[in-house]
This record gives sequence, C-alpha cells and structure tokens, in this order.
Amino acid sequence: MYRRFAPVVGKGVNQGVAPVTYGTGDRPPRGNYASARADYTCEQDWARYTAADHDTYRRLYTRQLQQLPGRACDEFIAAVQQLGTPDRIPRFDEVSERLLKATGWQIVGVPGLIPEEAFFALLAARKFPVTDWIRQPEEFDYVVEPDVFHDLFGHVPLLFDPVFADYMQAYGAGGLKASRLDACELLARLYWYTVEFGLIATPQGLRAYGAGILSSAGELPYSVHSPEPQRVAFGLQRLMRSRYRIDTFQATYFVIDSFQQLFDATAPDFTPVYAEVRARIERDGEVEAGQALPGERLFSVC
Repeated sequence: MYRRFAPVVGKGVNQGVAPVTYGTGDRPPRGNYASARADYTCEQDWARYTAADHDTYRRLYTRQLQQLPGRACDEFIAAVQQLGTPDRIPRFDEVSERLLKATGWQIVGVPGLIPEEAFFALLAARKFPVTDWIRQPEEFDYVVEPDVFHDLFGHVPLLFDPVFADYMQAYGAGGLKASRLDACELLARLYWYTVEFGLIATPQGLRAYGAGILSSAGELPYSVHSPEPQRVAFGLQRLMRSRYRIDTFQATYFVIDSFQQLFDATAPDFTPVYAEVRARIERDGEVEAGQALPGERLFSVC
C-alpha cells in the first residue's frame, strides 16, 4: 500500500529530486523528477513505453475488469470504458479530452509521489495527477508506489461522475487550507478511507469505489466479501480519529450511503472539525485499525 502524496518539500517547488515520503522504505520514490515542472507535472512521453509495458497494462486491466461485477459500484463499471482500449497504456491527452467534456477535469502526468501542497493545488484546479511509469513484471501483484495502472484504472473512472468529481475538487481546496492549519494527517485519513479504500452501500449490497481496492486483485474481493474487517458507517470525525495500516489489507472500511453524502461532508469549513477531532483524540485517544466502537453502525456481509 502507499500514500498518494508526500510531505511538502521546498514549498512545493520541484527541485529535481523526489519528495520526502511518510513511513519507511529501502529506497526513495522512483521517477524522473528532473524532467518535471515546478508544479511537479510532466509530459507523458508515451513513445517510451515498451511492448512489455503495454502488455503489463493489458493483463492488469483484464484481470481487474473480470472482478468488477458484484464488487465495484455501478458508477465505476459504467465509466471504466472511458479509459479507452485496454490493450495499451492510454494517452493522457485522449482521456483528458473525454473527461473535460464530462466533468471539466483533466489528467496530468507526474513522475510519482508529489508533495502535499502540489497535490492539493492540482485537485483544486480539477487536474488529477497520474504517475507516468508502470510497474515491472515482478511487481505485477503488488507495487509499493502508485503507478500508471493504479492511477488510471483506480482513480480516473469516477472522475466522470459529476458528484464524485466535485468532491475531489473540494478535497483539494480543503487540503490547501489544511496545510496551513497543520492538519494534513487528519485530511490524509479522509482520503485514505474514502478515495483509496471507500465502500458504498447499494440496494444490491456493499460495493467498492476506492481506487486502492478497485486496482487490487486481492483487496477487491476481500473488502466486499470477507467477514474479517470491520465495516463502519461513514462519520467524518470518527474517520479522522482512525489509524490505518499501509502494509496489509485494511482492517476497517468506512461505508457511505451515496456520493452526495461524501460531498456534503466535505462542504463545511473543517477548521472547527480539526479542533474537535484533536480534542477528542487528546481525551479518548485514536481509534486503532480494526476497532469497533460501542453503538456505532456496522455493516455485515453475506
């Protein structure tokens, strides 16, 4: 698993080196940061992808597509075809052309993980950063950092949904403010438990909408069908108090009733929310991954 963004370095100005990342690892983030602009965006350079790269994308796409029915939300299944033909890595400009017409978003290339403020600024401008490299064959089942398959297949389809697209822009605007309030860790938990690992309740049962789930061959069936994790009704402050693991399948998933609920939760000013969450953490502590609290609404699976 991985974080979508990294702490700010040099006030968000690209210095030609990878940003510092949360957590530990044996190597710095990969990617050619020297080729990126000051806002960390870069050209895709589609011609450099090899036949093996395109084949890796095709096999990943085919495997995940087969797992979607009965597990992914209808909005995602309806939109995934907008990525174009699955036999090659899509050209970012072609996807952006369709996305602009649908919701006013576009995708932009980045070398890999980028600093928080650069990430938030792109989202606030309705630009989603997509990593320009693809995993190696030995990483087919697990890659430490987000690659072009995770970003395109996992994140981009729901940007064709108007309500979710507006949520992502609101999240970016909120992130810029959170960075000034020293609240990025709390906001990162919102991103983790919704955009990356969110579930939605539908009349047909629980379905995944989080990109980290939808792009994972193992976590997609686990998140929807396994009796092991806790599935907790979405609550903003409860979520912001909740820790998570980045090296295993999630022990807790938060379940929304609709994308509108998600957007409505993001609309208010978070300044008092951060203060209330910090006070609650100071009084009662953080909630560990996999922990259920008395009286909260839990979802079971068949």
